[in-house]
Amino acid sequence: MIKNNIFYILITNIILYLSVIFCNIELEELSSFYDYSAKDINGKLISMDSFKGKSILIVNVASRCGYTSQYEGLQELYETYNDSLVVLGFPSNDFLWQEPGTNSDIKLFCQRTYGVNFPMFEKIHVKGKNKHPIYEWLSASKMNGWNNETPDWNFNKYLLNKEGELIKVFKADVKPQDTLITNHFIIKSSNK
Repeated sequence: MIKNNIFYILITNIILYLSVIFCNIELEELSSFYDYSAKDINGKLISMDSFKGKSILIVNVASRCGYTSQYEGLQELYETYNDSLVVLGFPSNDFLWQEPGTNSDIKLFCQRTYGVNFPMFEKIHVKGKNKHPIYEWLSASKMNGWNNETPDWNFNKYLLNKEGELIKVFKADVKPQDTLITNHFIIKSSNK
């Protein structure tokens, strides 16, 4: 009887010890969005902590997509709420090769066609084994705290609050001016 009790106590302690270790590992995987960086469309490395204090809307974009006209809405959103919001565009060719251009081509297209002046970044992968670290963070709950959704098409949107916490994910068919998005800024503006 005593041997059985010692055995159960030993096993219980081992389980508790392993639980503590695994819980600590899980907690250590959580990271801040502000720890990341990416090269802008001109090749300059930009730290995400340069956007602290603003809400951030991250969008994977493409020039030859049925949703490409959303560039116009993203630019309007950026201009309307630029005191409290920054839009970050990440071109990607991951969905039916709808972003085949070079970074120079993409920059020229966005500026000439839609007057884009919100921050645009180099073309990256937003899914798969070569996924950019920012999109790894956006789509891994162990890192961002709750979301495991990877973009399933161009113009998926990830909304972060002013503390850099991921608060919402919007599919491609949600337009930039949709109240699902703008209510986050209108409510904040009226509470000032």
